[in-house]
Amino acid sequence: MPFPLDNMLVVGVASSALFDLSESHRLFLERGEGEYRKYQEEHLDDTLHPGVAFPFIRRLLSLNDLGPEGEQLVEVIILSRNDPETGLRVMRSLKAHDLAISRAIFMQGRSSHEYMEALNMSLFLSANDDDVRAAIDSGLPAGRVVGTPAEDPAGTDLRIAFDFDGVLTDDSSERIMQASDLATFHENEVSHTEEAMPEGLMAQFLRGINRIQDIEENLVRTDPTYNRRVHVAIVTARNAPSHERVVRTLQGWGLRVNDAFFLGGVEKARILQVLRPHIFFDDQMDHLRGAANDVPSVHVPFGIVNAANGTSSDAAVDTQQPPPGEPHDRPDDPAS
Repeated sequence: MPFPLDNMLVVGVASSALFDLSESHRLFLERGEGEYRKYQEEHLDDTLHPGVAFPFIRRLLSLNDLGPEGEQLVEVIILSRNDPETGLRVMRSLKAHDLAISRAIFMQGRSSHEYMEALNMSLFLSANDDDVRAAIDSGLPAGRVVGTPAEDPAGTDLRIAFDFDGVLTDDSSERIMQASDLATFHENEVSHTEEAMPEGLMAQFLRGINRIQDIEENLVRTDPTYNRRVHVAIVTARNAPSHERVVRTLQGWGLRVNDAFFLGGVEKARILQVLRPHIFFDDQMDHLRGAANDVPSVHVPFGIVNAANGTSSDAAVDTQQPPPGEPHDRPDDPAS
């Protein structure tokens, strides 16, 4: 029988996001494909170290034990630029780390994001900026992991944090902010409070997470001592009075989050370093730099801010200053 994907939360992850491939990538750049292939064959049984997305993927897969017997909730599929031969080390590393990932697409030197819709994927993570941008240009939900791998203590809980504008929603409000000022932005949001914004790239992924949270809510009803494992937060630079449209938009979509931080220009890193999500999605690199080396972070290069600034998630994230040629986002920009 065919393997059913339609009712699952399906995530695609590049080997560059799941594992730390910095050493082999450096060899590829310095010595070429031939030496890279030789290196991977010689190190076939050397298990790759966890990368930025590893804690998130490990904990996401662990949620499969919440499903009814015989029902799988989450499927993760490798989408890799490796060819099948050099991809063998990736597959052996999955087994060594006891990650329940058995499906993979290996396409030598090419992105495989065009298979996302066929595989019912609501998220694709990669360390390759070009692949991520190509996916987003096709209207597909993708993000580039940034920073360094965070430590992942033992545990099965999963904390996910999202920026709002340009991530869960489109950038229609951000465009008003960029074209005018903060007062005009707030005026627009207040006048459209009851109007749900259009869904953004990551809304479908949140919908899949909410389905798993529904299972946990049923468990709480039958066992009040059950501790919920999945927690979702919004961390946004919006503040009052534009905060209410966030809540009304989620209600209009039939979606929900557990927590919301309306920061009004307060540095997001201060909150993220306490919240400690296993993954955080934001469309602006300036909001990721402060915490990306402590919190697994994902840049979603979508919308007018990225187009205007020409931002690239190749930029360093271990500094509070933008790289040469990349302007600061306005610190009071709430549409983030």
